[in-house]
Parts: sequence; C-alpha cells; structure tokens
Amino acid sequence: MSPSVGILVGSESDLPVLEKCTARLEGYGIEYELEVCSAHRNPEGVSEYAGTARERGLKVIICAAGMAAHLAGAVAARTNLPVIGIPVASGTLSGFDALLATVQMPSGVPVATVAVNGAANAGVLAAQILALSDPELAERLEG
Repeated sequence: MSPSVGILVGSESDLPVLEKCTARLEGYGIEYELEVCSAHRNPEGVSEYAGTARERGLKVIICAAGMAAHLAGAVAARTNLPVIGIPVASGTLSGFDALLATVQMPSGVPVATVAVNGAANAGVLAAQILALSDPELAERLEG
C-alpha cells in the first residue's frame, strides 16, 4: 500500500518538530512518507515532489519549515491536493515569520495552517481529511 500522506520538511534541523505529527499518523494507522527538501535550496525537487504527488497516491501533503521559508506555499502552487503547513519556531522571530509566510497565501492557493510547532494538529487534520472518504478511519478518529 502506498502512503496517503506526504511530509516535506525544509531542513533536517526541523525533524524533531515532526515527531508529534508522525506519532499521530502512526496512531491512526496512516501510511506516510517523509522527505527533507528545501523550497529555496532545491526548488526543482520541491516542484517535482508536488507535481507527482497525486500519481504516487498521496492525498494530503504536510510541509514544515522555519523562518520565512515558503515550503508549503511552493508545494500548494504546484498541486491541487490539500496542503497543511506547520510553521517551525526558529530564528530571531521564534516562528512568527514562518507563521505569516505559511498563512498569508494568495487567493486560489490555499494552505491550511496550524500553530507554530503545531505538528500534532497537522497529523489530526490530515487524518480528518482522509476520513472523509474512509469510514474506518473516521471511526478510529472518534475513539
């Protein structure tokens, strides 16, 4: 079975933030893939990942990045799958810049944004989206 959730993180240093997200997904029995790919250091890689996500079986993409890195926005611009952004606390603004960069999207390019370091909620939101077409997952979410 191929993963239904793709997780992109802008930097290896942000991986610890994602532990609560992956724990939630695992708790619900949701398969995921996780890759480190920066929208600024590897824009072609991000574009390829997002552009082929649906054909690879992904249904939701979660993106985590700190500072004003615009990973979730770069992904949302290249796919019509739901994108969830996790702003990561880092730098002199402690994640406020990441929050603004993630939530302030232009019309037609939405990113569902959770709180700064809100990885657990990103996992829950991804599960809720998937549960719309998966009654068994919906039951697991109720429990």
